[in-house]
Amino acid sequence: MASPLPRFAAAQALQRREAILAYGFLLPAFAPLAVFFLYPLAAVFAGSLFRDWGTPLRRFAGVENFDLVLGGSEFWRSLLITVYYVAGTAPVALALGFLIASLLHQQIRARGFYRASYFLPYITSTVAAAAVFRWIFGVGPRSAANVFVGWFGFEKLQWTLEPRGLFEMIADGLGFQGYPAWAGGPSLALLCVMAFAIWHMLGFNIVVFLAGLSAIPKELYEAAEVDGANWRQRTTQITLPLLSPTLLFLGLVSVIRAFQSFNDVYILTPVQRSYTTRNVIMLIYQRMVERTDFGYASAISFVLFLIILSLTLLQLQLFEKRVHYQ
Repeated sequence: MASPLPRFAAAQALQRREAILAYGFLLPAFAPLAVFFLYPLAAVFAGSLFRDWGTPLRRFAGVENFDLVLGGSEFWRSLLITVYYVAGTAPVALALGFLIASLLHQQIRARGFYRASYFLPYITSTVAAAAVFRWIFGVGPRSAANVFVGWFGFEKLQWTLEPRGLFEMIADGLGFQGYPAWAGGPSLALLCVMAFAIWHMLGFNIVVFLAGLSAIPKELYEAAEVDGANWRQRTTQITLPLLSPTLLFLGLVSVIRAFQSFNDVYILTPVQRSYTTRNVIMLIYQRMVERTDFGYASAISFVLFLIILSLTLLQLQLFEKRVHYQ
């Protein structure tokens, strides 16, 4: 009787060759990931453990930079501004994107023109578009925003130069006093940035939603109409469940993109970005470029990475059972 050992050894050799071949195919994709993500992440973490990084006075500081970041008010204020920004842009852009995509999915005239028009802001240069919005929200009496509020009898506003929070301005207008500082809400300058961000990211959301809506079989809607389902029932029972993978993808992308926003804050609010619109990315930029405090900036960057990673995993965990794949 022939021994099974040679056949077993041959099977193992075949598995090793297949594994080597598989890793060989993965290597072209892994190499850019390692160069542009893993190595910078390791370098940022290494830099966060030093003080005076990049200078002859460099010294190992351990977790001192993290103590300074988490123990000071500067980071937490920037994080609060970032949370305002994320909460005010991502959900609104998703809701508007779904609504507009639902309308553009219908058989209407010039549908292609409308689709291209809504996608145009996304491919427009962020810096150029933000410069236009900076003119729209100008502080002069003839700026588009001040002319608009003037039609309703309101006085001109400072817009991107206004440091007061929205709720604070409303309370002052109504004559309320004695409210806590934290209840002021996002500043008017930050709201201007948020309005631009919603406009700019809307086109991407619409295109992705349109792709998801096109993948839903029309037979499901026809059967629902035969059964007497109205628009709300078709939306909640058919569209949203089958669109859940698209919603999850756009939710993850929108939150991550909002946490990493930089150009719109930098261009729209050159004055107020040092206080009322300074999100975490802007704080990292100021510490890294303007103050050359590389260790402190690296510590903030690594903390921000952990926050984004935690929120991403949380979103996946919360919506994992609610996502329906066809």
